[in-house]
Amino acid sequence: MPALVVVGAQWGDEGKGKTTDILGTRVDYVVKPNGGNNAGHTVVVGGEKYELKLLPAGILSPNVTPVIGNGVVVNLEALFEEIEMLESRGAGTSALRISANAHVVAPYHQTIDKVTERFLGKRAIGTTGRGIGPAYADKVSRIGIRIQDLFDESILRQKVEGALRQKNELLLKVYNRRAVEVEETVEYFLQYAERLRPMVCDTSLLLNEALDAGEVVVMEGGQATMLDVDHGTYPFVTSSNPSAGGAVIGAGIGPTRITRVIGIVKAYTTRVGAGPFPTELFDEMGVRLQKTGGEYGVNTGRPRRCGWYDAVIARYAARVNGFTDYVLTKLDVLTGIEEIPVCVAYEIDGVRHDEMPASQSDFHHATPIFETFPGWDEDISVARSFEELPENAQNYVLALERLSGCRISVIGVGPDREQSIVRHELLD
Repeated sequence: MPALVVVGAQWGDEGKGKTTDILGTRVDYVVKPNGGNNAGHTVVVGGEKYELKLLPAGILSPNVTPVIGNGVVVNLEALFEEIEMLESRGAGTSALRISANAHVVAPYHQTIDKVTERFLGKRAIGTTGRGIGPAYADKVSRIGIRIQDLFDESILRQKVEGALRQKNELLLKVYNRRAVEVEETVEYFLQYAERLRPMVCDTSLLLNEALDAGEVVVMEGGQATMLDVDHGTYPFVTSSNPSAGGAVIGAGIGPTRITRVIGIVKAYTTRVGAGPFPTELFDEMGVRLQKTGGEYGVNTGRPRRCGWYDAVIARYAARVNGFTDYVLTKLDVLTGIEEIPVCVAYEIDGVRHDEMPASQSDFHHATPIFETFPGWDEDISVARSFEELPENAQNYVLALERLSGCRISVIGVGPDREQSIVRHELLD
């Protein structure tokens, strides 16, 4: 039975949460395979807005089992704050399952994240300061702490001591900060252990048994392709692999299980934080897209940088992830714009590039080459079929499909779950 991957095709904030939520009404498991509480989803159900940071978007679908996979780094304080927020609004969370192999974000990870970013000065990456990068660094350095360690106090204390031996030297001698106490950190983790215990299991086994039983599993990648540590705009990236390949590793599902890879792409482009952005707008149109699209970070509230649709990036993301379908979101935000430019290639030192340059330096100096398409004035938020869209809106979608190297199967015309046009079924 199907195992689907949902991946952002730009720099995040494309609307993955809404797509997963729509799929969630027809699937059995929704998995968060990577990232932490540094990337959020906004989901609107029945006019109610939910901002999810660590929990899978499918948690809002009553018949879905939401899963936090082994590839996630979990901030326990943020996890329980989010659980309590949902329960206070009547949403159930008892079905949540968390991998015993997932790593945890310690308070010292957040401290190091913030002081390191300040130390970099003009070379700062633009992280959220949530400790995600340092937690992943510890994981790769094999001094990380996993969820399962919280249930063995002796092992937990040994691991905290080992991690802090190095970090306290760094905090004291390089950053002039106070040392972190071992006992303080151990107690921080132990306070969550019993609340966590009923949620923790071997999620890889759980998901593979579900697929064997004919159930449908959706993996929603946090962040996005252009923030992938290997395939994104390094070093202005996240610390995990939010592309399709990372999803199978972070969920513990073999690649041969995947039946469809769905890319989520916004009808324009946004980015939070530092880094190159060829189609970025610095004029009134950029402000218009930001305000009309509500382009502010779910986690940080930071305004998102806005620009025109970049088909070069869309083609690159389709290639890297092997997309079978694109979901185009926020088409309604473009309503009322007389002419809509689309970046179809880059010019770098007088040479045209139709594909993503291999060099980050070249990408940083890329100038977009635009094709312009006529806009529309009609309200498209009530359209529920492709034919109900104005002719110019249809032509814009068809042009993006041609330029992006993948069919556009669903079109978002508003924030609500129901404000979607389905051209091709994502589950068939």
